[in-house]
Amino acid sequence: MTPDIAYANADFIDGAEEYPARWAMASRTFRRRMQAAGQVQENLPYGPGARQVLDLFMPAASSRGLVVFLHGGYWRAFDKTDWSHLAAGALARGWSVAIPSYTLAPKARISAITCEVARAIEASAGVVSGPIILTGHSAGGHLVARMNCADVELAEGVAARIKRILPISPLSDLRPLLQTAMNADFRLDMAEASAESPLLHEHRRAIETHVWVGADERPAFLKQARWLAEGWDEARLSTAAGCHHFDVIDGLEDPKAPLINALLSGF
Repeated sequence: MTPDIAYANADFIDGAEEYPARWAMASRTFRRRMQAAGQVQENLPYGPGARQVLDLFMPAASSRGLVVFLHGGYWRAFDKTDWSHLAAGALARGWSVAIPSYTLAPKARISAITCEVARAIEASAGVVSGPIILTGHSAGGHLVARMNCADVELAEGVAARIKRILPISPLSDLRPLLQTAMNADFRLDMAEASAESPLLHEHRRAIETHVWVGADERPAFLKQARWLAEGWDEARLSTAAGCHHFDVIDGLEDPKAPLINALLSGF
C-alpha cells in the first residue's frame, strides 16, 4: 500500500463528498442560533494574520471553563466557520468553546501553525477563566497533542490551566507523510517532521491525554492513535465502535455522548 492510499480517508468512506456541505450547513444553523441568543463572539483576533481569528461560544449561564477545538483538514483545508456546531455538547454542559482558524499550508509550514495554535489558546484563556481542555480532529488532533510538548511556548499561567487533551484521530508521527503527495504543500523534511511529531517528544508537560479514534478508520490512523496512547505514559486510548474518520467527531454535538463524557468528565 502506498503512503498516499494509507492516509486517504475520503476514498474509503461512503458518501464522503457530502460531508463538507453537511458540516458547513450544520455550522451555519448553529451559529445563527448562537448569534440570536448573544452567545458568540466572532472573529476575535489572536494575531495579525487574516486567519488568526477565533469564535468564542459562551453558555447561557456562567462558564465552568474553556474548551478549545482545533479543526482538521490535513493542515490544508477548512475554516473555523465549518465547525461551529461541534461546540454544542460542551456548551450544554456549561463550558465556553473557542474554535480558531489558522493559516493553512502551503502558506504556512506545520511548525508555524503549531505556534499559531498556542497563541489562539492564550488569547482564549485571556477571555475565559477556569480550567482549559483541548480537543481537535485529525490535523487538529496533532495540534492539540503538540501543546503537551515542552518545546511549544505557552504562557506559564495558561499552560498550568490545561487539564486535559483529547486528540481525536490524531497524526502523532509525521514522518510517514514525507512520502505522500501532500508533502508538496507541507514542505516537510525529516528534521521538521520529527520535531513536529508529538510521539517523539520526551519532554512534555504530562497533561492527561485521552486519545479517541473510530474503529472503522484507516489502518494508518488506528496506528497513529495507538502509537500516541502507548508512547505517552499520561495517555490512554478509546476506540469508538462503528465510527469512521468523518463521523467520529459527531459526539461533540451531544452533551450525553461518550465523546463529551471523555472530554469533560471529572470537571
